[in-house]
Amino acid sequence: MNLSKQIKKYRNRDNLSQEQLAEKLYVSRQTISNWENEKSYPDIHNLLLMSVLFKISLDELVKGDVEMMKHELQNKQMDKWTISMIVGMVLGILSLGIVNRYFGTPGYILSFLLMGYGIYASYRIDKIKKQHHLKTYQDIIAFQEGRQLTDIEKEKANKKHKWQLPLIVALSGIFSFVLAYLSMKLFS
Repeated sequence: MNLSKQIKKYRNRDNLSQEQLAEKLYVSRQTISNWENEKSYPDIHNLLLMSVLFKISLDELVKGDVEMMKHELQNKQMDKWTISMIVGMVLGILSLGIVNRYFGTPGYILSFLLMGYGIYASYRIDKIKKQHHLKTYQDIIAFQEGRQLTDIEKEKANKKHKWQLPLIVALSGIFSFVLAYLSMKLFS
């Protein structure tokens, strides 16, 4: 549990100085500082007062870092699978020419395995996106920054989203085709 960060996070969210929070809780500013620096911990009475003051449940105040840790883990998973997807697809496409030249037709299995791994990684990314209702690039960026999009940002993103997906698919296909063609020409 990282209560000190939770207190500081909610105090900053509500634009309260340590002194202002101390006045509301009837404690000294030094006490707030000690809580935020993990030198001491608030008693149950002060925890309850802070949950009311911050308009959050006691559970959120005490266990909020669990959600933050889950979020960080999801970010790392998304980064890992994104890199895996790119590496798998690029190596798979680039290896087509090399495999054809040195191993012939049976060697294509290696290229398809690499591309298959890239496709599997993209499936894992899509699973994370669906789990967190991420539809647009702006949604993904906001998720990685640990924030929610405003209604105005969502509206703008959804308008762009309608034409972005076909464009990305088309450009990815063209890029893959050119990369495979060049690989085949260079190593055949």
